[in-house]
Amino acid sequence: MFECVRISAVTAEGALLMLAQQRQSAILDRVRATGGVRVSELATEYGVSDMTIRRDLEALADRGLLAKVHGGATTVSPGSAHEPGFAAKSVRQRGEKTAIAMRAAALVSPGDAIALSAGTTTAELAQRLVDVPSLTVVTNSIPVADVFYRAGRPDQTVVLTGGTRTPSDALVGPVAVAAIASLHLDLLFLGVHGMSERAGYTTPNLMEADADRALVEASERLVVLADHTKWGTVGISSIVPLERADVLITDSGLDEDARALLSETVPELVVVNPQ
Repeated sequence: MFECVRISAVTAEGALLMLAQQRQSAILDRVRATGGVRVSELATEYGVSDMTIRRDLEALADRGLLAKVHGGATTVSPGSAHEPGFAAKSVRQRGEKTAIAMRAAALVSPGDAIALSAGTTTAELAQRLVDVPSLTVVTNSIPVADVFYRAGRPDQTVVLTGGTRTPSDALVGPVAVAAIASLHLDLLFLGVHGMSERAGYTTPNLMEADADRALVEASERLVVLADHTKWGTVGISSIVPLERADVLITDSGLDEDARALLSETVPELVVVNPQ
């Protein structure tokens, strides 16, 4: 009887180990396919606790297969020229992006002519601007333009620049730059890949940096939207220096040293709490 119980326990332990390995393999496949996963969604899908999923992510992170972030995991950070796709970026820092977008929307008034650069945070902002009357929106982002198109408000004008499409669904290149250069806008909301004291606001795409700089030059005011994970991240191409922004909206995850530096550099630093 004792031997039977012992063998049964060993067999059960082996089965659990195999389940964990299978689950981790599936999680890794998901991260590689989409660029990021959330703990809560995986726990529901696999019928296990959040703690179990966190242990899975820790095991995969320890092997260098993914990077743990608050609430989930993403692919391992690549070089400065790597450009994640729009879908991959959209699963990251959702609460932070929502809070940033809500604060940014308060800066827009009916009748404004504004620009929204490409990015998942600017796409989140677009969702909160679809009911602003008599708004003119210029964007080089296909997802941003699509948000306004689907809302279909007749008194809004949405201008989508032409250009070459990037992995992040931005339109860039000479056609985009030429279209932007002829415009005069009240306000630009700029999403960025990274920001640092040395490099300023950056992007991993050289041609996207050109388009972003054209948007900056066409606009009276520059509002940068960047969650705390962007601090210390440096893309291959600088857009503008930190001090060029009139307003920087970030979240409370930003560390104190970075806040102190940015408070002295940017005319207005706005720190929001994640939703």
